[in-house]
Amino acid sequence: MSCKITEVDSGKIVEIEISGKLTSEAYGMFVPLMEQKIQQFGKVRMLVVLHDFHGWELSALWEDIKFDAKHFSDIERLALVGESKWEKGMSVFCKPFTTAKIKYFDQGELAEARQWIQSED
Repeated sequence: MSCKITEVDSGKIVEIEISGKLTSEAYGMFVPLMEQKIQQFGKVRMLVVLHDFHGWELSALWEDIKFDAKHFSDIERLALVGESKWEKGMSVFCKPFTTAKIKYFDQGELAEARQWIQSED
């Protein structure tokens, strides 16, 4: 598993690149940073890029559920960039768990995803 976190726009936008199977260790890096940014900005935006993604370990899925429940209204926009139909389906599956505007982009549309996550429309 590989997880790279990059802050954009002074940290109001967080880009996360994930490959392989998501682990609870990744949430150990991600959650404290996101909570700091939420405290700083109130609402944040996330761009998640999935490369060769194989889902979650059970412990990571639990961490994801806890994060979503705690921060239901703290994510303003969520852009998912992926490579498969099931990753596109994740963008629909996520909607009941957040008030964020969610949009899926195919791998070749990363520039468009970055533009959308920064836009104010």
